[in-house]
Amino acid sequence: MTDGLMSKAATMEIPINGTGDTGSLPEDDGLEQDLQQVMVSGPNLNETSIVSGGYGGTAEGIIPTSSVKGPAVRYNASFPGLRLLHAQGPSISPSESAASRIASQADASAGSGLHPPHPSPLAAGDEATRGIAVEKFDIVKKWGINTYKCTKQLISERFGRGSRTVDLELETQIELLRDTKRKYECVLQLARALTHHFYSLVQTQHALGDAFSDLSQKSPELQEEFGCNAETQKLLCKNGETLLGAVNFFVSSINTLVNKTMEDTLMTVKQYETARLEYDAYRTDLEELSMGPRDASTLCRLEAAQSHFQSHKGKYEKLRADVAVKLKFLEENKIKVMHKQLLLFHNAVSAYFAGNQQQLAQTLRQFNIRLKTPGAEKPSWLEEQ
Repeated sequence: MTDGLMSKAATMEIPINGTGDTGSLPEDDGLEQDLQQVMVSGPNLNETSIVSGGYGGTAEGIIPTSSVKGPAVRYNASFPGLRLLHAQGPSISPSESAASRIASQADASAGSGLHPPHPSPLAAGDEATRGIAVEKFDIVKKWGINTYKCTKQLISERFGRGSRTVDLELETQIELLRDTKRKYECVLQLARALTHHFYSLVQTQHALGDAFSDLSQKSPELQEEFGCNAETQKLLCKNGETLLGAVNFFVSSINTLVNKTMEDTLMTVKQYETARLEYDAYRTDLEELSMGPRDASTLCRLEAAQSHFQSHKGKYEKLRADVAVKLKFLEENKIKVMHKQLLLFHNAVSAYFAGNQQQLAQTLRQFNIRLKTPGAEKPSWLEEQ
């Protein structure tokens, strides 16, 4: 509309009198209304086709500005240089002269060395971001489908409606392992409690020996009696520290067996159980599709279900073999570790309460247990090698 008004203003006739002065221009109500419409509603080139030409020009050079149909916008027709065509009106072909001018302008633009713009780095970044978003969406979609199938299978098994793959021998070994772990955890807890209480006993004996030694020096009449008791408590304290070192070694070994070796095997068992659930879920899905009608869409879904089933079947069989191997090695390692630790615990406790200091020290040497002397620094890594 703005271009129309400018063309309209450019083609206005200005009367000139004989002396060269312009006369008074008549007021044009139509132009004022058009200007008001532009100020209120802004330009709108989607509803009209504008034909611009020189003063008194012909109908050549008609260029439609939009192919969108809409109501015609009428302007003041008192200016011959501006013509408006209704969007739904008959199309007017440009004349040969107008076509030649358009062609010459296109050639000039082509010869000016202008090339189509290359894709900007921002557009490439948008494409990469879109690709990442699509990839994440696919991952979330697959996770949702897998979770739905596994949840459905789990609920069916809980209510006794779905079938479940069971390896009786492996399941029995897994349950035995869990029961053994619970019992070993109880032994570990009691051994830690014994260590805590025995440490308190040793500290009490050490304090009592110091008190007896101090009194033996301050009580000449009871010096011998206080001295004997002080020596006895110090000897018991020394033997208690030796026994405490053996019990600490026992607790550390049981803790490693329970919370590292057994826990590692149970983590593999959890992965196996998850794979078993997925295997049964996709097996059930394949069986349901196999019993349905065999149309084109069902055949595609059946092929995809068969592929997923084979994938989860391979994963399930691999984890089942891994669990069987780990259970076997765990049993062998458990027997070897517990045989050594139980023998150590028995010999150390028996020698301590029998008062056999030599046997107690020999027990620690037999199992390569080194006691840390008070105030001793930690050996360097060269000494530990």
